[in-house]
Order: sequence, then structure tokens, then C-alpha cells
Amino acid sequence: MSGEVLVDVRNVGISYLQRTGMLRYQRFWGVEDISLQIRAGETLGIIGANGAGKSTLLRLLARVTLPDRGEVRWSRVLRSSLLALNAGFRPELSGRDNAVVSGMLLGLRRSEITALLPKIREFSELGDFFDNPAGTYSTGMRARLGFAVAIHADNDLLLVDEVLGVGDESFRIKSHQAMRQVIRSNKTVVLVSHSMEAIRELCDRVIWIEKGRSIIVGDVDYVVGGYQEAVRRAVRDAIMAEREQGLAVSSHGI
Repeated sequence: MSGEVLVDVRNVGISYLQRTGMLRYQRFWGVEDISLQIRAGETLGIIGANGAGKSTLLRLLARVTLPDRGEVRWSRVLRSSLLALNAGFRPELSGRDNAVVSGMLLGLRRSEITALLPKIREFSELGDFFDNPAGTYSTGMRARLGFAVAIHADNDLLLVDEVLGVGDESFRIKSHQAMRQVIRSNKTVVLVSHSMEAIRELCDRVIWIEKGRSIIVGDVDYVVGGYQEAVRRAVRDAIMAEREQGLAVSSHGI
């Protein structure tokens, strides 16, 4: 696939200190060894089990987290939007005020984000809740507001972490349509999702991450097919192990 390489991630590792006892800490590697390239105008999917390091990788790409080893090369200065379920809003501020703050954090001038507020409110479908404190919002409502701000911020790099499946069916359809419009506009998107349907529909390439390491980067059908087969095999092995354990317990009881 052609296209300028915007971001080049090389053998990156990201670690955290975990408390293991009184004044005792252990270093945990959320990401151990990941390499990938993000090309201008593409949509790159990230798949893997829970705890594989997908969200940590997105925070790295958003420059929220710095690598402890390896390197990240940027071809130029990029404005990025990180859209995640755990991307917090100030609970005491209204949805409107949070949208303004979020837009400014994404690099927009106050006048620019203020002009976008009617569109953001309409897209989020929050109605009168738009002027209520975000602390009263459900997870789905916060995701709607975050998605609406990120979509309208029109940044160079859109990082989406597990939000396309949030909300009712009509909003899921709406968010997928919005993502398709972003993709058609040749924006660069990195999408984390457990929905293989969304990955197949929206992505040009996929990276499969397991235990903080990049397993393979490549064609969507090839990578997704390999991942799904690995999941099926793991489920079969777990069922067989459970049955064998049950038979062993039964035999011992006899």
C-alpha cells in the first residue's frame, strides 16, 4: 500500500510500576515489543485480547505516554484526537463546557470549537442533557459526546478506542457512517475494536497484538482470520482441559 509514513514505531516498550507489597514495587510491561508504521490516509485496525496492550499503544500514538525503550518517529507535526471510553470529562462541567475544553485540548481555538457546538450537540443526540453536568452521564452518553467532538475536530490522526459499539443501534449505525465519511476524506485513522465486523468493514490493514507484542501486521482478511482461528483454538483447548479435569475428579471420587 502506498502513502507517506506518518508514524514509524520501532520495538517500543512501555512499563508501569505496580505495587506488590509494603514499599515494594514491580515493573510491569504493558507493551513489550511493538513495531508498526502508520501511513497517510489509511485506516489501521488494532486487534487482540483484553490486556494485550492496545489502549496503551493508542496513548503512545496520542503522545499521552512516552516509550521506555524503542523509538517513535514522526514525519511531521500531527494533530491527533484520542477517542476512548475512559477519556474523562470533568464531571462538574456541562457537556457543552466539556466539549469546549476537549476541543481546545485537541488543538482548536476557542472560537473554532464554539462555532462547532451546534453540530456537536446535534450529532451526540444528547438533547437537553448537553447542558447538564457530565457527572450525570452514562458511559454511552460520554462516548457519544467524545465521539461528536473528535469527529468534528477534523485532526490529522484520529485514534478510536472501542467506542463504535457503544449506545443504541441507531447511534452505532450513525457512528459507523461518520467513520466511513472520515475514511473517505483520506484522514488517517487507527481503530481499536473487538468487533471483527467493524475491523473488516473499515480498515485497510490490521495489526494483531498479543501480550504486549506485535504478532503480525498485514492484510485485513489474513490477519483477522488468523486471530479468529487462534481464539477458536484457545476456546477448544480450554473446554477440553475443563472436561479432562472433570473426568479426573469424577474418577478420583469413584
